Amino acid sequence: MSEGSTRGRQLLTAAVGVFAAASLHAQLPGKPAPAFTLKTLEGDTARLAEYLGHPVLINFWATWCTPCRGEMPLLIAAYRAHEEEGLAILAIDLTDQERSLKDVRKFQAEFQMPFPVLLDEKGKTRKLYALRGVPTSVFVGSNGVVRAVNRGPIEAAVLQQYLTEILPR
Repeated sequence: MSEGSTRGRQLLTAAVGVFAAASLHAQLPGKPAPAFTLKTLEGDTARLAEYLGHPVLINFWATWCTPCRGEMPLLIAAYRAHEEEGLAILAIDLTDQERSLKDVRKFQAEFQMPFPVLLDEKGKTRKLYALRGVPTSVFVGSNGVVRAVNRGPIEAAVLQQYLTEILPR
């Protein structure tokens, strides 16, 4: 093995490590939430930047995800309880992993989701947030900084704890 190919492999490994570390920062508390623009289920466009100044809960989910189905009523109840405090919930469906948009519409109608359903049609936002699975909830303060991340289904007490970290006092 030549010295040049060994050095090249080391540089590639270092570059991959830096990229992976940067991706993981997307969900680290204390780091700015990565900006995104997605189409809504209604065909409009939603940008995370539009919610600056509001506490935001970004929830990644999919219709085929049983734990996502289980936690949705809890998220809806939290939204209704804190809507007047400015809480925004952005429900990002992993559309690139769905069978059809019809399934997403059916899920939204079944739960009567009162907040925007955003469509990650190409998986770009999922990758931007270094998603490891669904459901995942990212709690973003009104200043646009990630305050907490919950990977997996969220329990009521944990949801309330994280909401107190982003809601106005």
